[in-house]
Amino acid sequence: MAESVYKVIELIGTSKDSWEKAAKSAVERAGESLRDLRVAEIVKLDMQLDEEGKVETYRAKLKVSFKFEG
Repeated sequence: MAESVYKVIELIGTSKDSWEKAAKSAVERAGESLRDLRVAEIVKLDMQLDEEGKVETYRAKLKVSFKFEG
């Protein structure tokens, strides 16, 4: 079996509804321009708050790996 090399990038996805949707949107968007996505690791979850302290946006920071062709 041939050896492979994978590149890792960081992405931040956002959603008005949940962290799960934020992470999913980041991976799906990356999949539109990157091939052979392999692993997505959630690194950090946070929220943006409005002036009243209410949740405005859920944010998920991910490390995503894909097969390096170069």
